[in-house]
Amino acid sequence: MAIHGAFFEQEGYFVTLSNGQRDHYFVDSFIDPWKPRAEKQVLLIQPGFGRSARFWYHWIPALARDYIVIRRDLRGHGESSFPKRLSPWSEGASGKYENDYAWNIETICAEIVDFLDKLGIDKVHFLGESTSGQVGHAMAALHPDRIASLITFSSPTHLPEDKCRFLAMGQPSWPEAMVSLGSRAWAVALSGQAGTSPRQDQAYHEWWLNEVGKSAAEGLAGYAVFLEQLNTRPFLPQIRCPVSILAPTRSAAVPMEESQYAASHIPGAELKVVESPGHEIYVESADVCVELVRDHLANFGGSRGWSDRPRRA
Repeated sequence: MAIHGAFFEQEGYFVTLSNGQRDHYFVDSFIDPWKPRAEKQVLLIQPGFGRSARFWYHWIPALARDYIVIRRDLRGHGESSFPKRLSPWSEGASGKYENDYAWNIETICAEIVDFLDKLGIDKVHFLGESTSGQVGHAMAALHPDRIASLITFSSPTHLPEDKCRFLAMGQPSWPEAMVSLGSRAWAVALSGQAGTSPRQDQAYHEWWLNEVGKSAAEGLAGYAVFLEQLNTRPFLPQIRCPVSILAPTRSAAVPMEESQYAASHIPGAELKVVESPGHEIYVESADVCVELVRDHLANFGGSRGWSDRPRRA
């Protein structure tokens, strides 16, 4: 019996935000359908730089039986839109974008709030991988009414100059590297460095490269401009929701000291050290991480996710 090719490629959904940007996302839930809507908790997964929502496919069977799991493509990633750059990339953060788009943490957080409003979701458990953990820091501090709890994976609080140079792969800057090399070639260069992408399975590695390559280079470049300026350390003492920090032992991008700093400055945060050969512990140590996330959600669950109000147009 032949199976149509579309069966193997989940399509997802789109929502247009108030600023005109378009978000692509997946939603999976196998919660018993007769359970009250108000009891269904929502987990929002935000992948790290260069990785679309598709990278978290293998987590769905372990989580969607008990939670509504939303995987959202970041701005400029996967199938989500991005603003066109109007200035040379060499101008860095001072460059201009169409419709006066501002690549800053206020914009990124406002877009997530708008996204949740459009879907009629009051509150989520926020899972941020790598630099999306920084976005989680800001969301928890700036919009505490929307964040039930926070889980970060391999997350920095800022990217020092040496890390940005590392990500530039020999080019004048990280954003310029994305544009000049292209998304896939940049991913090839990055994956050649120890402690970065998973390399144990060559077939997975090829898929990983191809998936990074599907994101537009200009979209990733804009997000890189944003990340180069982002420092979430001032937000950490303001976070009041439950926080679990999953810290890799051998990440080339995020040393253990970064995770320890976050744990010591977020009130009540729990640090979970995860033995792994590299940065992407959600793949390389998936079973351990799944159990840690399920424990976190079991301990800090109970927050209503869905609103009774209709979705915003």
